[in-house]
Order: sequence, then structure tokens, then C-alpha cells
Amino acid sequence: MSFKGIVRELREMKDGIGSMSRRVGERKHWRSRTLSHIAPDMAPTPPTDVIQQGQWANLPTELLLDIIQRVEESETSWPARAVVVFCGSVCKSWRGIMRDIVKTPEQCGRLTFPISLKQPGPRQSPIQCFIRRGRETSTYYLYYGLVPSEGEKDKLLLAAKRIRRATSTEFVISLVSDDFSRASTTYVGKLRSNFLGTKFTVHDSQPPCDAVPQPNNRSSRRFHSKQVSPRVPACNYNIGTISYELNILRTRGPRRMHCAMHSIPVSSIQDGGTAPTPTSFPQAYDEQFALSPSSKEKDLIREFSSTTLSEPNVSAPGAEPLVLKNKSPRWHEQLQCWCLNFRGRVTVASVKNFQLVAAVDPSHNVSAEEQERVILQFGKIGKDIFTLDYRYPLSCFQAFAICLSSFDTKPACE
Repeated sequence: MSFKGIVRELREMKDGIGSMSRRVGERKHWRSRTLSHIAPDMAPTPPTDVIQQGQWANLPTELLLDIIQRVEESETSWPARAVVVFCGSVCKSWRGIMRDIVKTPEQCGRLTFPISLKQPGPRQSPIQCFIRRGRETSTYYLYYGLVPSEGEKDKLLLAAKRIRRATSTEFVISLVSDDFSRASTTYVGKLRSNFLGTKFTVHDSQPPCDAVPQPNNRSSRRFHSKQVSPRVPACNYNIGTISYELNILRTRGPRRMHCAMHSIPVSSIQDGGTAPTPTSFPQAYDEQFALSPSSKEKDLIREFSSTTLSEPNVSAPGAEPLVLKNKSPRWHEQLQCWCLNFRGRVTVASVKNFQLVAAVDPSHNVSAEEQERVILQFGKIGKDIFTLDYRYPLSCFQAFAICLSSFDTKPACE
């Protein structure tokens, strides 16, 4: 059978499983929450009598492994890579094999499942994305690809909505473009600024691997009792701080910024170093609350909403955090502007444009090549269109949060 025939059978099998799951009352997000509207690593496990039905669930292991490997190797980019996600949604056995075959972005340079957005990028070639800004709605959409396409085939990775408060500004980051509630399973984190817009804190919805939550003195009631979902993690975790230097004298030059990534140790960029790599989204509560609310669930909601919740810091035990700084540009006499080599990825001059490199001491034994390597670059290419390229050890979520800080107004820094 050809690969097209296999894909066709996979789609038909997916539709059959979807109809069966509807008959047993499965929740809607089992079919719709992923990078391509299916999320095997976020969705609850369906009943055993559903996932074990069908001819594909009974294939020999060797044949099944060979089929999935060929599909994964042939579909290298979106939207065709959605077939790989479809394979992971066929049944439980397919999902387990798919998780073993699909590599992390650091290893293969590809984005597949939603958890890929929180895993470090590739070490060599960066992952290239772009941001589309919606001025009227104060929303920001991160897409996968070099530039916007003419059709509607752009692959949405993350979306953010800016919320202005009396003393700060918040950017709520979600997996989808139409739900920015922190009580949703699509919530992945947020960015919060101080009053002047010179310091930002990146909060993740889950702690990184090998990290120790450190409770701080600040606590807040995160949800109203009617907004609580028993699946939502109880805390936000402080994983990074972004600081912009004040420019009170109004000297010429771009913004100067420092990013302290508390969840990434500086040893990650040394020879043999590794960055935290989560493998799945945590399930806040047991799957028994997945179908319909019960009296036990209602009691849990009341107990959960009456608790004062905190936002702990997260740090790797005994590890010094990685600090990033913006690469110093040079002044171009003929153009009369500050210039950086974006290698053709930025075409419009803007105060928001920047490149970030590692800021390390000589004692850390980091090579000169690694110190000059651009980890994140961000720049303008058109009206409300910006490019975002990131690489190891940053994740897509962390890179997006850093770039969102550039959109906030900073009169004291310019």
C-alpha cells in the first residue's frame, strides 16, 4: 500500500474513533487540542473499549513500527506533518510508539506535539517563525515558517493577549487563538511587567524538569470559584526575568536588555551540558474528573477555590542561571543608524529589533564561538509582522515571551 493510501486509512480511522468517542461522551478537547487540533500528550486517555477497536490497533509490532517510522521521516514540515499527529491519535499503542519515534526539537529540529513548544530548540540551525500583531485586539500570534503565506495555511504555534492593569501589563499566552483564560487547558504561561515597563517576569504553567519550586512571599487568589477548572495547575512558576536598562539621558542607541533564565543553568551551553527538557504536560487531577461533574468534583472545586495560591520561583538546585544580553550593534555612518547582521531576516529598522547572546564570565569555560552565537533574534519585516528565530537552549515558549516584552511601551528606555 502506498503512503497516500496509508494516510487515507489513518484519516478514516481517526474519524471512526472520533464518532465512537462521541457516543461514549468523550470531551471535545480529546479531538481538538494540539498543534493540528489533536493533542495526544495533553488529552485524557479514552476508555479501553474505544481505543482497542479497529484493524489498526491489532497490527504486528514490527510492521506498525516500520509504518510509523516511514510516515515520520517523510512528513518533515507543516501542514503535512499533521499526519504524524494523526498517527498518534489512532489508538493507545500507536500513541506509545509515536512518542518513542518522534524526537525533540533539539535532536531533529522539528515541532510536532504541543510539548515541543516547551522543549529547547536545535543546537545548530535555528527554528524560524514570525509574529503577526493585531493592534485592535491587542493580540499577538506566533506562526511557524519563514514569512506569512498568502492563504490560511500558516501554522499557529502560540497566541498572546495583552491585558493592561493599573500597575502592570500582562501578556497571557495560550495554545489557541480564541481562549486566553487561565482556567483553560490551553493556558501555557504569561508575561508580567512592572509599573515602568522596564522589568518583566516570565511565568510558566508547569515547573521545568529537575527544578525545585521555591515559594515566595507573594500570594494571590488566582481564580474566582466559578472559574476554577479541576484540571488547571495551581501555580505559575517564575522561570525568567527580563530587564531593560534606563535611558534617562536619551543617548542614541537601541534598547539594552538582560534576560536571566532561572530555569536554564549556564552549564547548558558548556561542552556536554544539557537544558531541562519536559516530556509531557502534567495532569493536574485524576482522570476520574474528565467526563461529567460529580458531588466529589464540586467539593474539590470549592476546596480549590478557597485556597490562597502562590506563584513560586523555579530554579535548578545549585545551578547558576543562564543570562542573555543583546548583541551590541555598530553605527553605520552612511545609513546613519545602528546595524546588526540579521542575515536577511529583518528588513525594517525598528527600536524593537534585537539579537541575544549568552553573557558569561571567562570562568565558565564557554568557547568564544558559543559566546558569539545568536540564541534569539527578533525584528520587523513589515507592518505588524515580525520575525522570531530561536535555538538551543531556549524553547519556543520562552523565546515568544521574551519577544513579547519588546511590544510593551518603554518611555524610560528610549
